[in-house]
Amino acid sequence: MVADIGRRLILAWGLVFFALPAAAEAPRRIVTIGGALTEIVYALEAQEILVGNDTTSYYPPEAEHLPKVGYQRALSAEGIVSLYPDLVILTEEAGPPAVLAQLQAANIPILQLRAGRSLADVRDAIRVIARALKKDRAGSALIDAIDRQTAELAKVTARQPTDKRVLFILQHGGGAPMAAGRETAVDSIIRLSGARNAVTGYAGYKPLTPEAAAALQPDVILTTARGLAQAGGKDALLTAPGLSLTPAARTGSLIVMDALLLLGFGPRTTQAAATLHEAYQGL
Repeated sequence: MVADIGRRLILAWGLVFFALPAAAEAPRRIVTIGGALTEIVYALEAQEILVGNDTTSYYPPEAEHLPKVGYQRALSAEGIVSLYPDLVILTEEAGPPAVLAQLQAANIPILQLRAGRSLADVRDAIRVIARALKKDRAGSALIDAIDRQTAELAKVTARQPTDKRVLFILQHGGGAPMAAGRETAVDSIIRLSGARNAVTGYAGYKPLTPEAAAALQPDVILTTARGLAQAGGKDALLTAPGLSLTPAARTGSLIVMDALLLLGFGPRTTQAAATLHEAYQGL
């Protein structure tokens, strides 16, 4: 343990930390865990050193064809080690802990970031990854592009104000649907799009009861393509107990988006908010 600490440099930057070898050389073989982090690597034009990723990494399309090391919360240590990475980039959502311990025991450097919940988190992730990959200039350019997109979106939402209440439903196969409250990734996207989250009474996710759905009275229901399929389709979702009594159900106002675009909080975050804004403007 002492030797391992001696070999690694651990820096704490607010809510982001990483552990890398003391050597200043840029990594030559990296594995990314998390679709947003994979997107950042591509946006930095560093994909030539990307040798593997997880199953949530399917954008851009070429990322889907790289060797997979499992789902980000159910990783395979053997799969990662077999790719001989000199850096693994992941968030605190990655696991299980036993796998991370195995990677540390195998002396594989790990760059760990906080999972994105805001544009500030996206900027932080880009800065940290760009620095680790010796792509600082590309990182600054990417952040500048995102800031320009965000400023343009703010102008659009100012010209097209709305008071629409959006309810995001995360559907799990076989389980009760979950509604997103404050301090969630989708709450940030809804607000960035210029709308309001229908849920204001709690943070995080909670099961959506029929009584709660009816009381929230959302104007728009938002879900992912996978969630809609698990719910049984549009008709099944809009006629579900409680939801059928909402303005959204009465007007058929349902927006379906790709999960990685909507929830990923990578370089396309502002694009996701703009897509949502355009979608509910057309309802």
